[in-house]
Amino acid sequence: MRQSPAAAPAASSPAAAEPSARHVLVGSLWGIGAALIWAGWMAITRLGVTTTLTAADLTVLRFGVAGLILVPVLWRARHRVAAVPWPLLAGMVMGAGAPYSMVLGFGLTMAPAAHAGALVPGTLPLFTALLSALFLGEVIARRARLGLVLIVAGALTIGGLGILTGWPQETAGHAVFLCGAVMWATFTVCMRRAALPPLEAVAVVCVVSGVLFTPLYLALPPQGIPTAPVWEVLMQAFYQGVMSAVAALFCFSRAVAMLGAARAAVFGALVPVLVSLLGIPVLGEWPTPGDMAGIVAVSLGVFLASGARLPRRRRRGAS
Repeated sequence: MRQSPAAAPAASSPAAAEPSARHVLVGSLWGIGAALIWAGWMAITRLGVTTTLTAADLTVLRFGVAGLILVPVLWRARHRVAAVPWPLLAGMVMGAGAPYSMVLGFGLTMAPAAHAGALVPGTLPLFTALLSALFLGEVIARRARLGLVLIVAGALTIGGLGILTGWPQETAGHAVFLCGAVMWATFTVCMRRAALPPLEAVAVVCVVSGVLFTPLYLALPPQGIPTAPVWEVLMQAFYQGVMSAVAALFCFSRAVAMLGAARAAVFGALVPVLVSLLGIPVLGEWPTPGDMAGIVAVSLGVFLASGARLPRRRRRGAS
């Protein structure tokens, strides 16, 4: 059985593995940029589905725009993509494509963006670890297990408050968010098995989703786009199709290149907190103390589950 990346041993040459101070600074800025875009996607989507647009509107904007942008990437990678077994490609499209966007959009009509931030990217390491152990034979490191326990505790805190306070709509939204996390974890595991570079994997998801979902959208009864303000449609098209689908991946890839995969994964821990903070000015949604306790637990759990460690101070005299 393979050991998960979190449990991988350190490089034999620490000096070679340690990025320079400049790389740490610039790489951290790229990582923060990716986290801000991901967090903003939750808030912007919640704003769209609770005002004039529907989940179907946002889905067609997301994959229509991103699909067109990424057609050249898919064309250049067509031979590598053709060699991937179709069940893996289908799992990638189902897990991160139009079905995922519809599920998340539906959930955001019922529960706040802060809850989505905690229960989707927050529980993603949990479901990814479970699916990786089941299908890839990866072993979950001891430190990562503690992180997964904290994720479960935080998710139960948020979900349990909805049940105890008698908000069935929020509870239903929480269940939908967890389904979305399982879907994205499926995409992650299928992408690992397919061994496609991230940009090519995203190109597969976006182009195929755009091609398959656009005719279905046009066959539906009129949605919100025809009557929505033009500025809102353009804003959503830009954020959904350019920022979330393309720019966030570019930022995260730069962070990985400068910091390494484990350090870059830490920025995923910022997403639940950033979503809750962005929800205040964008949506007027103030998290309760219980929500914040759950969000902090989930964020700490994501940090531990990523396998990253806080930088250690060098001992004086070390070369």
